[in-house]
Order: sequence, then structure tokens, then C-alpha cells
Amino acid sequence: MAASRQKKTRTKRINLRATGHQERLIRTGAELSGVSMTEFILKSACLQTEHLLADQHDFVASPKQWQEFLEILDRPAQVNPQLARLFLQTRSSRRESAK
Repeated sequence: MAASRQKKTRTKRINLRATGHQERLIRTGAELSGVSMTEFILKSACLQTEHLLADQHDFVASPKQWQEFLEILDRPAQVNPQLARLFLQTRSSRRESAK
């Protein structure tokens, strides 16, 4: 997901009301992040929504989709060499290789 990362023209308006404390808190967060209040609020809301969607435990599938899903689960596991190497690296060596 990561819809908040795409640069698109904003055409929709979202109105909200806040207490004075909430407004000051959000303004402080935006200033510390170096972004506008709009950007801060949108990024925060999108991130929260992405987390909520990722945590969903109930999935709706047609009988055909469910059967395909079960077939995929029943397949033998495949070793991913790149992933295996990654798990062998220490956290500090991963940071070094990312530079």
C-alpha cells in the first residue's frame, strides 16, 4: 500500500474540527517533521489506515478464490536464497550493505 507516497494533485477536501490542544499538538508534530499540517495529517491518517487494513483477520473470498488459496498453502515451501542470506546477516551488516 503506500498511497501516501504518490505525488498527485489533491482535489478532495476533508473538513475536521479539533480542540485547541489537538491543533497545537498537530502543529508541533508537523513543524518537527518539517511538513505542512495538511501533509502531516494526511500522512498520519493514511499510515493509521494502512496499519488497520493490514491487521484485518477476516477475508472474504469466493469458493473459487478460497480453493486457489488452499492450493497455494498446500504447495511445498520454496527456499529463497536472497532471503536466506538476509537472515544470516547481522543487523549491523544489513545497515552497512544498505549504504
